[in-house]
Amino acid sequence: MSTKYLITGANRGLGRGFVSAYLNRPNSVVIAAVRNPSEECIKDLQSLPKAATSSLVVVKIDSSSETDAAAAVEQLQNEHGITGLDVVIANAGMSPQMARVEAASPPDLNQAFQVNVVGPTVLFSAVAPLLKGSQNKPKFVTISSVMGTIGRMEQYPMPVASYGMSKAALNYITKKIHVENEHLIAFPVHPGWVQTDMGNAGARLAGVERAPTTIEDSISGLTKLIDESTRDSHSGKFWSYDGTTIAW
Repeated sequence: MSTKYLITGANRGLGRGFVSAYLNRPNSVVIAAVRNPSEECIKDLQSLPKAATSSLVVVKIDSSSETDAAAAVEQLQNEHGITGLDVVIANAGMSPQMARVEAASPPDLNQAFQVNVVGPTVLFSAVAPLLKGSQNKPKFVTISSVMGTIGRMEQYPMPVASYGMSKAALNYITKKIHVENEHLIAFPVHPGWVQTDMGNAGARLAGVERAPTTIEDSISGLTKLIDESTRDSHSGKFWSYDGTTIAW
């Protein structure tokens, strides 16, 4: 029986890294959800190496859309006969312009919350029936950030008010999903300061050439964490890609 994964923001960065890692596993169906499934994007994802018994499905999910996720689930059911999902990774996200609280603009706040908070919430609502259809212990994982921590905020004084607020809210939602769904493993993860477009942009603003964590190292740690996760050991906690917990 194949293991079915769905990853949002799958066309680049961490999302593409997840797709690549899971396609290399045998008996995997990897659903790559992208904002704009252009012919070029689909060809790029299809060019990734994959195990002989694994396959790729590309669907459209724009995290700012209120309807894309439900439409994608309907497509998976009707066109691909998918009745269950084993792992869903809410990876799509965005970071507005860096600013302290007093300089955080309403448009930046609205955009951060729409993509980083509303998007994963709408995604979970859409995929919840398919997670219940899993033959395994289903997992819903959100890509958060240590910038969303409240307990350790003093250690991370970067001016990322809009981004940090949205990730703190995402952590709440993920913990709430854990509390409300006893059949499910749900937890947020900090992927590290990763060499993605977003991570490297932040690094340059901090005066360094690039972020310190490679995509490969982050994905290696995250997939290990997800593989090993159980309801008792991991669900409802805030994790780092290196296997340590983070204060809420």
